[in-house]
Parts: sequence; C-alpha cells; structure tokens
Amino acid sequence: MRNIRMVISYVGTTYHGFQTQPIGNTVQDVLTKAIYVLTGEKVHIIASGRTDAGVHARGQVINFQCASRIPIDRWALALNARLPDDIAVLKADEVPLDFHASYNARQKTYRYTIDTNKFADVFERNYRFHYPMPLRLPEMREALSALIGTHDFTSFASLRSTKVSHVRTISDAKLMDSEGKLELFITGDGFLYNMVRIIMGTLLWVGEGKLDASDFKRILEAKDRSLAGPTAMSHGLTLWEVVYDN
Repeated sequence: MRNIRMVISYVGTTYHGFQTQPIGNTVQDVLTKAIYVLTGEKVHIIASGRTDAGVHARGQVINFQCASRIPIDRWALALNARLPDDIAVLKADEVPLDFHASYNARQKTYRYTIDTNKFADVFERNYRFHYPMPLRLPEMREALSALIGTHDFTSFASLRSTKVSHVRTISDAKLMDSEGKLELFITGDGFLYNMVRIIMGTLLWVGEGKLDASDFKRILEAKDRSLAGPTAMSHGLTLWEVVYDN
C-alpha cells in the first residue's frame, strides 16, 4: 500500500465545497471519481482542511492510500487528463503511511480578496468580492494587528462550529492594496468554520467607520459571535498555502 500526497488547485464556484456530502457535486467527489477511473480503486481522500461552497484553493493538500503502481511522477499528468478544467493537480509525491494531510499540517495561509473599483471587474467577479465603498485602510491594519498571537477566536467563529477548542495561533496577518484591489493574507496553525470570512466582514466594518480599530480587540476578548461583523461572501476566499515540517 502507498500513501500519495498531492497539491491541488481548484475554482470552487460551481462546487458545494470540498468535502463529500449528500447533495453531491463536491471537489472530493470529482477527485475520487477521477482516481477510480485511473486506478480502479475507490480511495478515501483526506484534505488539509474543508473549504465551503464557492471557496477556492491555490494550494490545497490531500493524501490517500492506494495499491496502484503508477510512477509518482506520472500521477499529476494522468489525473489532470481525467479532471475538469477547474481542478488541477500541481504535484504529487509519496509519503509515509502515517502521513495525514490534516493532522500533520503546521500552518495554513488564506487569502481574501476584494474588488474596490466603482464597477466590478467582470473577469474577476468569481474570485473577488466587489465592495466599492471608501475604506479606512490604516484603521483596518491597526485592527488586524490585534489578531496576532494565541487567542480564543469564538467571536470570529460560526455558531455552527463543532470544534471543542476555539483557541488558535495567528502568526501573520497583512492587508495589501493596489489600485482597485485589496487582499488580506492571514496565516495560522488552524482556522475555525468561517473564521477568515468573519474576520474580513468585521474588518470591513472598521474600514467603513462602523467600528473603531480598538473595537477589534474588545470583540476578540468578548468571545461573542454576535459582536463581530457579517460573514463575508465565500467567493473572495482562497486557501492559499499549507505548510508541513517536510
């Protein structure tokens, strides 16, 4: 038996998220089917994390065990020939049998991107949340700094979160802007359900002046979801990178 690890990218626009669910049409479903067509094996795919409906991935990491003897350098090419245009295998390698794409992940980076132009860029509309409001960027950056470190992120987690602990460590969070585009990059040891989208929604309230930068720390320490802002739209979010010890 072999344990195959892959880095994949996908556009989440037409899928009901990554993980298999009763309503079907998930990224995991499509990958599982492609692997079956290639190898004749029904494998169990493990992902570094679940992405919701409409969320994209630049560097999602998966692994699965199989008996196929396909050379490791042929996996990406062979699978891509059997996948739709909105899912791609970027690379593959063989890892020890005890490797687990989720449990062994050391940190993840997400990107949330916003189109700040008056009129939406039609070529980016599936990847960038159109938000043509004047935003106070210095205040947003000041607010964001409150997230750095180890905290209980209950205020920025969906009420549907099933995690026993909401304590997470954020090592980096930055807001980058260029003409017509605003990007949040946030890196941590793990993220809760809707956490990045709620952070973004709350940051936008700061940007509009509905909240002060100092309110961000107050909301974080309150551990109360009702105090934070709305959950930003899913299509602006991308799982950017997953890092492992090896």
